[in-house]
Amino acid sequence: MTGKSTGRLFWKFFFAFWSAQLLTSAGVGAAVWMLRGERADRPAHQWQAPGAPAPAPAPVPAWRGPAELRPGTPPTRAMAGAMADRPRSGVRPWLLRPPYLPLLAGGLVSLVFAAALAWYFSRPIRYLQRAFEQAAAGGLEVRVGPLLSGRRDELADLGQAFDLMAGQLQQLLEGQRRLLHDVSHELRSPLARLQAATDLLAQQPERAAEFIERIERESGRMDQLVGELLTLARLDAGIAPRQRERVELAELVANVAEDAAFEGQQRGCRILVEGNQGAVLHGDRELLHRALENVVRNALRHSPDGGQVRITSQPEIRPGWLEIRVDDEGPGVPPAELEAIFAPFMRSAGAQAHAGYGLGLAITSRVMSLHGGRASAENRAGGGLSVRLTLPASAEK
Repeated sequence: MTGKSTGRLFWKFFFAFWSAQLLTSAGVGAAVWMLRGERADRPAHQWQAPGAPAPAPAPVPAWRGPAELRPGTPPTRAMAGAMADRPRSGVRPWLLRPPYLPLLAGGLVSLVFAAALAWYFSRPIRYLQRAFEQAAAGGLEVRVGPLLSGRRDELADLGQAFDLMAGQLQQLLEGQRRLLHDVSHELRSPLARLQAATDLLAQQPERAAEFIERIERESGRMDQLVGELLTLARLDAGIAPRQRERVELAELVANVAEDAAFEGQQRGCRILVEGNQGAVLHGDRELLHRALENVVRNALRHSPDGGQVRITSQPEIRPGWLEIRVDDEGPGVPPAELEAIFAPFMRSAGAQAHAGYGLGLAITSRVMSLHGGRASAENRAGGGLSVRLTLPASAEK
């Protein structure tokens, strides 16, 4: 284990835990040693009844061994050499004597536990450090949650928060790349048609009126695309101009329905308005008008000739909320794409033949979020698509 592989935090934890345990072991060992010394110096106490005479010393038995071994007799030179040559069976090394033995045992145990505890805390932090370095280098697919799946603490929560952050950043960057690709693709077609019209105008001046009309139509499409992109970018960035004003639901629905009915006359499509429209909400009138208009025009665009689009208002779907539902008689949307249709440049299967750039419903979704509501879609049982716009209603009637 090197300092580079374990990290400074490991050694900080290690020395802190080890020092604390080593000092604890030293204190316990010193206390045990001092208590044993006091007990060794203290004479054995014999119980004696009160008032009883002191016991007489025990008689010393007569010595019957050799005279040179009598207690108190100084040893001879031969005896001293023999005693020096005998091994001392009762003498232990100094490391095994108190207080060194408790210190040694406590130090070894604390060494193992301090290393294990420091490794336990520093390992997930090293995982996070490597993940941050990889994410900073552009590898946003890195995840640390599986590496910390066995933990149930704050470090595991930190790993989950990192995975969530990396996933959101990855989704955002992928969305930006896809948006740039889609914008380039959508601009390429009208630009190519403009280039072709100008070339033909130079070659065939007698058809100038036809080519000028074509140029104006393609310029209008590009202007519409750039305007929708600008609106979407401002809504995503939260810098769209927003005026807080009183908006009557009946007026909002009536204006959108009138414009849609005029547009659908050429194909024989009808716009039906149903429900209670006496509710009032507060928000940006222009943004709300544009959000509802995008949904209604999208429904009108996908309805067959002679079909009808129904706009239903429900002021009290639940306390404090209203709902505007737009139903069409078109082919509907595959269930897997019901949420994706609110993404920029998203066109459902079979919708490529219709006009539009796939930005209308994305703008509607952003406007709903800006006003505290949401947009959702579902397929109707009898065919067609139903788009629901849910908004917080004002208490004012």
